[in-house]
Amino acid sequence: MTRKYGIADTTFSRVDMGSIAYKVIRSEDDEAEIIRYTVPGIKDLPVASKRLLDEGCDGVITLGWVGKTILDKYSYLATSIGLIMVQILTSKHVIDVTVHEDEADDEEKLKEIAIDRATKHAKNLVKLVKEGKNALTKYAGKGLRQGYNNAGEID
Repeated sequence: MTRKYGIADTTFSRVDMGSIAYKVIRSEDDEAEIIRYTVPGIKDLPVASKRLLDEGCDGVITLGWVGKTILDKYSYLATSIGLIMVQILTSKHVIDVTVHEDEADDEEKLKEIAIDRATKHAKNLVKLVKEGKNALTKYAGKGLRQGYNNAGEID
């Protein structure tokens, strides 16, 4: 049985995280089918995710970019709730990868965050789809971070 992954990304994003996720998924699961669905902004990600799952995807990674204003933060909150609802309704993983414009003061750092976060979460999605619910258990409590250096565990 061929595994099927969905990638939902946005035109609002300032880094092409969808292409990064595609390359990572392909390298981690070279037999997989990958479907990409690009939408205008983050509030469109829940329906894109649901449609990808309805098309038979085993899991989806969403890649969004949030602006600096309070309105942008509220839009992300609504998006996050929508993505959680999709997961509950489908019993499938939707890995939400988001970069917030105010996470860094310069564009190069934002790009680094986006690349790191998209890469690490694409690997997480593949592990969950290929290996199931216990795939990440050995990493529990390790202080792993996406977009930043790992914090490490507290002894």
